[in-house]
Amino acid sequence: MASLWDDLESLADAPSSFTAVAGERGTVKNKTDFKPAEDVVALRKAVEGLGTTEKTLIDVLAHRSSEQRQVICKTYLEATNRKLVDDLKGDTHGNFERLLVALVTPPALFDAQEIERAMKGAGTQKSVLIEIFASRTNKQIQALAEAYLNETERKLTYDLKREVSGQFGTAILMLAEGQRDESSAVDAEKAKEDAKALYDAGEKKWGTDESKFIEILCKRSIPQLRQMLIDYKNISGKTLQQSIEGEMSGALEDLLVAIVKCVKNVPAYFAERLQESMKGAGTDEATLTRIMVSRSEIDLMDIRAEFKKLYEHSLHSAIESDVSDSYGDCLKMICGGED
Repeated sequence: MASLWDDLESLADAPSSFTAVAGERGTVKNKTDFKPAEDVVALRKAVEGLGTTEKTLIDVLAHRSSEQRQVICKTYLEATNRKLVDDLKGDTHGNFERLLVALVTPPALFDAQEIERAMKGAGTQKSVLIEIFASRTNKQIQALAEAYLNETERKLTYDLKREVSGQFGTAILMLAEGQRDESSAVDAEKAKEDAKALYDAGEKKWGTDESKFIEILCKRSIPQLRQMLIDYKNISGKTLQQSIEGEMSGALEDLLVAIVKCVKNVPAYFAERLQESMKGAGTDEATLTRIMVSRSEIDLMDIRAEFKKLYEHSLHSAIESDVSDSYGDCLKMICGGED
């Protein structure tokens, strides 16, 4: 597995999901002859009668863009005086219900709800915080913070401060503030300085100055960090990921490694996360649902390609052999096709 993450050859010029234009690399697109009123009639029929027609729900909701689903929700409310999300909850259950609800929830609100869920109850699901904050753009983070405030009437950073602590907490809060530099110009000197600073803060000394790693990895732009990763390997002989894995442990290590992976290749990062959610005895449906829905209009085509490269079978076939029923059918529909 290491080989994928060690290859920095073409890194500086590789495309990045952080700057991808929405819709270009997604599997779910706008439906061309979109007729929301007809969709509402079909959905209403599917949930009204005896027994739900799952196939109709999948056909409509997995083949409309998020924006179109919002129009459907609005039209549904006007036509029936009921919320579509409530009818879906009342009429479906389990993972299928959660998947449909995710589809009709605006992306920023869905992210906000996932973060809220990760902080509920005893202990925090740090892996969810890591995945979302390491892979989202400033704009997405600001939108999710706004949605969080509307939903909970509390500031996201306020709740996070109560949940996360230590250096991990510092890093998560920095990301949650959406302060990453977004310029596309690369300052070559600065990249070398940063690489040297990280080498001095980690490999070169006894003990690790973690705050240096946090400062650089949570604030610099993606193109700047890509150049720095190349310089770091030249100085240290190791990749920065290898150094982090050797120097740190626990949640902070997981977060910094996730940031480095996303700087290099967001789709490959998600391909790994999807594989982890399906391998072994049980399936982590929450992660599977979250990634498939949240990336479906951004870079799921690229995630499929990376998945095939890494695991030598398609994402579609992995889903097929791992989950069944309407939940599996709907995920396969979002996935798009067999590679």
